[in-house]
Amino acid sequence: MSHQARIFSGNGSEYLAAKIARNFGVELGAVKATRFSDGEIGVEFLESIRGDYVFLVQSTFAPADNLMELLLMIDAARRASAYKVIAVIPYYGYARQDRKDRPRVAIGSKLVANMIMAAGADRVITMDLHAPQIQGYFDIPVDHLDSSAVFIPFIEKLQLENLTFAAPDVGSTNRVREVASYFNSEMVICDKHRKRANEIASMTVIGDVAGRDVVLIDDICDTGGTLAKSAALLKEKGARTVRAFCTHPVLSGKAFENIGDSVLEELVVCDTIPLRPNAPDKITVVSVADLFAVAIRNAFENKSIHSLFVHSHRK
Repeated sequence: MSHQARIFSGNGSEYLAAKIARNFGVELGAVKATRFSDGEIGVEFLESIRGDYVFLVQSTFAPADNLMELLLMIDAARRASAYKVIAVIPYYGYARQDRKDRPRVAIGSKLVANMIMAAGADRVITMDLHAPQIQGYFDIPVDHLDSSAVFIPFIEKLQLENLTFAAPDVGSTNRVREVASYFNSEMVICDKHRKRANEIASMTVIGDVAGRDVVLIDDICDTGGTLAKSAALLKEKGARTVRAFCTHPVLSGKAFENIGDSVLEELVVCDTIPLRPNAPDKITVVSVADLFAVAIRNAFENKSIHSLFVHSHRK
């Protein structure tokens, strides 16, 4: 019996799923999400998926309806006798709640993993989890893609002469070190202390950036406050230019204002989350559609995804 690969999308990620399907070489499948008068969501596949590999593309950014829609699609696909159900989650929301760092708080990323498994997913394909160890919250295979596969070629085209990479906080150190190693470049760290979520109390730079073209790398840009403050501090320390590369453009609150008014030359983000209208000209979007299309094909054909990790091939 031969199995087909089918790609469907929730409402939150249809813009990206259409590009993934096109790059994969199939039509985006027909699925309908409806709402009852009280706001309750219902999901229905409009074509047979019996015996197929079903890839469900949906980022779980706010509101929580996107997550609920994904869970319902997984359950519907399982009940429609799909052979395998793969959740393709370009942006895995609740990933910042990855540990119990204070008394009496939830570990949201583990809870979300439990719900995805309980709904019936056989595999997860995602990108740049806030903490890589979140993969261990799943008891099913997780393909964890790396945005450096699209960021590194972009940085190479900039042809910056005095390239130095910067981690906007200690938690980003490993991610930034991988890219810096690829370019054989130096790295600095912007060490920050927070009063509370989304509010920075103080920040210092560990390392020398005088006369350097600095590239900040992070997984999430939320309010843009950290990036704006990091960029200003790096310029104060003598950096010639400062750019930022962030995988997931959450960009909530006053993010557009913070980025637009910052000393950043440019903020480059991926299309894992749709960019809201009226974004500042400083924000550039690069697509991860081809990367996910290849990952989906390799998962469907039982091939390795190692070749998708550009930074594994050192210069």
